[in-house]
Order: sequence, then structure tokens, then C-alpha cells
Amino acid sequence: VQLQASGGGLAQPGDSLRLSCAGSGVSVENSAIAWFRQAPGKEREAVICISSSNSVSYYQGSERGRFTISRGNGQNTVYLQIDSLKPEDTAVYRCARRSYLCSPDLIGYPVRGQGTLVTVSS
Repeated sequence: VQLQASGGGLAQPGDSLRLSCAGSGVSVENSAIAWFRQAPGKEREAVICISSSNSVSYYQGSERGRFTISRGNGQNTVYLQIDSLKPEDTAVYRCARRSYLCSPDLIGYPVRGQGTLVTVSS
């Protein structure tokens, strides 16, 4: 039972990246999936979450219009699209799963994936 985050890498300011959160032995369909990030030397922060009913919650680490969360229907994957990347988006991004409702607290997510590093630099 695990979540696998992927899609990170080196990007330039203004670029876009799409991160993936794939479930292995666990379904990400019909569940709440959240993304968290932790930048070097900073506290972890919640970014965005999609609930089991597909309601989207934006947290401190995201901006409407730049961060988009979506489900890959039938692919057991949730995506995080980040547009107009900024250097301050540089962080390790990880996804986490809980049953129904979103929460900005990682502690409330019993299934957590490893992170994928996003580096935004010119």
C-alpha cells in the first residue's frame, strides 16, 4: 500500500510541470488526495487537495490559477499541475491519502507517499 509521486525535476521560471500521484495497492479514486510541499529550510505546508466528492481546497502553498489538481479517471492517479513556476515553488512535493474530506494537516492522512523534487531555477 503506497503512493508514488513523480514528475518533478528542474524547470525554469514560467514553465509548467505536472506531478503525478499514483496508488499502488490503494485506490486514489473516491478518496481525498492532498499535496504537501517542503522547501529547503522551511516548514512543510499544504498545497492543495481534492476530496472524495471532487471538491478542491486550496491551502497556503498554492495559488488559484497556478495550481490545478485533477484525477486521471480510471488510472488510479491524481495530478498536480503547476503553471507559471516560480523559484519559490522549489520544494519536495508529496501526496497523501485519506478517506473522504480534505485537511491541511498531514497527520490526518494515513497513507503518504515519498516526495518528488521540483527545482525552479534559471
